[in-house]
Amino acid sequence: MFAAERRQLILEMVRANGAVSLRELARVVQTSEVTVRRDVRALEAEGLLDRRHGGAVLPGGFTRESGFPQKSHLATAEKTAIADLAAGLVEEGEAIVVGAGTTTQELARRLARVPGLTVVTNSLLVAQALAHANRVEVVMTGGTLRGSNYALVGSGAEQSLQGLRVSRAFLSGSGLTAERGLSTSNMLSASVDRALVQAAAEVVVLADHTKLGTDTMFQTVPTDLITRLVTDEPPTHDDRAATELQALADQGVQIAVAGGTASNNSGPGVDSVPARPSRRDVPLPGQRRNHGGPGAQLRSAVLGEQQPGERAARVADLRRR
Repeated sequence: MFAAERRQLILEMVRANGAVSLRELARVVQTSEVTVRRDVRALEAEGLLDRRHGGAVLPGGFTRESGFPQKSHLATAEKTAIADLAAGLVEEGEAIVVGAGTTTQELARRLARVPGLTVVTNSLLVAQALAHANRVEVVMTGGTLRGSNYALVGSGAEQSLQGLRVSRAFLSGSGLTAERGLSTSNMLSASVDRALVQAAAEVVVLADHTKLGTDTMFQTVPTDLITRLVTDEPPTHDDRAATELQALADQGVQIAVAGGTASNNSGPGVDSVPARPSRRDVPLPGQRRNHGGPGAQLRSAVLGEQQPGERAARVADLRRR
């Protein structure tokens, strides 16, 4: 590996994890700690990271990925509505994979009522939500525990998914754009999510409106591999989310919108009452895939070809229905 490639990988690891030891960096880039220390020193001189004893950390200009305690208090009403709607896509006796995340954890709590279900997951939180479901079989991947989101990652997790085939994958992430698809801030999590996608015939993304239009470092699912997006209604003033929904529909993603309360991003201590979700589905323009099954039962409304000025009015019209 050339020095430039090595340093780029080191920088990505530090940005994704906040702090990384020299030993771990040397293992990943497959070189000595002496060489890695020299690379870290060069990156620090450029202001891209800071050296610490035995490792490297983010400089003041970068922010670290939020951990589970912080994420669990964001958009709680929206996540509940999304999980209610997504659970309706799962049929009795189906085999699915469910990735890590606070929204997928909410989904798992509802899947406990689906008889004959088999759920493959790398998330300890998903497995815990299904632990006492008598008629649901839970299969966990191997791997190394990533404590910030209670997920199993690494080569062990990826290898355990090889040769697996299920009907659907339910995934969340840190950001979703029509241009790049689903993305996350952590390299190891992204790698496992890609392995989950490879095991599934269809991919369902669960993302509240705060993630729409946000692009983070590591791509997990390109837009052309996303079968369906389950999201909540963006607030009327959120033009970015509405525009992103239109762009995703234009690229052939089916969009199921769960009607709910306005976004609650004020953190802990803010009361919110989840609204009963309504179902709306935006079918694929041009129909790339055959999406039969429970998704076909959703009431449909097409976001057709529109001029940019007409999109907000069209989304507002969908809200009134």
